[in-house]
Amino acid sequence: MADKFDGDIPDFGDEDALREAFQRFLQGDETFDPAELMKAAGIDVNGPELKAMMQQLGSAFGSDGLLKTTASRDHAVSVASEGSTSPDSATSQALSSAANVATLWLGEVTSIAELAEAPVIATRTEWARRSLPVWEAISEPVATAIPRAVSGMMASQAPEALAETFASLSGQMEKVTHGLFHLQLAQVVGNLGKEVLSGGDIGIPLIHGSSEYDVQAMLVAQNMREFSADLDVPLEEADIYLAVREIAHARLFRHARWLRLHLMSAIRDFAAGISIDADSLMNLSEDFDPTDTQALTELFTSGALLPERTEEQNRALHRLETMLALIEGWVDHVTSLATTRLPKASSLAETIRRRRASGGPAERAFSTLVGLELRPRRLREASTLWAHITHALGPEARDALWRHPDSLPTDADLENPSDCVSRLSNPGAGDEMDQALQDLLEGEAES
Repeated sequence: MADKFDGDIPDFGDEDALREAFQRFLQGDETFDPAELMKAAGIDVNGPELKAMMQQLGSAFGSDGLLKTTASRDHAVSVASEGSTSPDSATSQALSSAANVATLWLGEVTSIAELAEAPVIATRTEWARRSLPVWEAISEPVATAIPRAVSGMMASQAPEALAETFASLSGQMEKVTHGLFHLQLAQVVGNLGKEVLSGGDIGIPLIHGSSEYDVQAMLVAQNMREFSADLDVPLEEADIYLAVREIAHARLFRHARWLRLHLMSAIRDFAAGISIDADSLMNLSEDFDPTDTQALTELFTSGALLPERTEEQNRALHRLETMLALIEGWVDHVTSLATTRLPKASSLAETIRRRRASGGPAERAFSTLVGLELRPRRLREASTLWAHITHALGPEARDALWRHPDSLPTDADLENPSDCVSRLSNPGAGDEMDQALQDLLEGEAES
């Protein structure tokens, strides 16, 4: 079939050739030559990069024109596997021992129950494979909005003789572009697998346990070792410290069953407000070249299609940032209490705070792709607030605040920890909700 288009490029009006080639591409026909589709569309075919890209895409789509179920997962795993190594038995044993110590030490500073399953000592690829479904759920509003806009722009920029044909294929083109977005997301997740230290390192619960409602702790052995190698800290101390953080994070989400859904709802509230600005799209379309093999990827990764945030989005983002700060502030504070035996604990804490504040390249790529940052901007204030609450009310009352979202400290409390403690300590001066909260706290302290 590849010889069909030897010689002159077909006339732009060859609609039958274009339709046939496009259908074979979507169906993943193993005999399909990518040059068929591009030549039928009147696009010059030069160099191996275009062919490699088209072959990858062709194999990713099924006969229904949708991305194959395993395509994104396989791509994320493939990217994460670059330079990936499995932990040797000594490393696995050391991290398992660190997790055991972390579990014991956390039991001394929090009443939140232990995890049902032992932490997984994982590879980069396992983290990517198991976390990808959560990333896809987070990004779905963008994965729907951008392909619809891009397919329209591609149709508008097609050669005039093929404009009607491209318009008739817009639905299928949108499916392809949606698949391209998911492959781009898988690329980001695969690269994140090279950076993250654990399952909860990004701040959201990514790793399910035996059920989707449970959370499992995960330690990414290779990344932990590479992170520790650059520190002036004994390896055993770094292992224990990082294990304490990860297990504390997983315990919190397992304890506060509502928290995961609440957090994901806040993310969806933000993402639901994303729409592609028509004026920006028109400006981009003037310079968009559908024959440029890099143009589509650059549109996804540059963030150029994402509009400025609306006021509603800013409010949703503010709520999300406050919740992330409260979560990581609690983890930071509890980790500090649990690791007092480690001489380098304060140094490790500061390193982790700086790392979370800046984020890595792949995390920044996700922010550009989806328009959402998952970094707590008020981590220090939140950690200080939890310390004040612990000192005034005790660890049981502190942890009881996670029983319901309405009982958690507010954004204003981050600025005035003393006022928060005073309100929690003297509910008589407040409203019925404060009284109910005090009853809950007293019940926890007595049990």
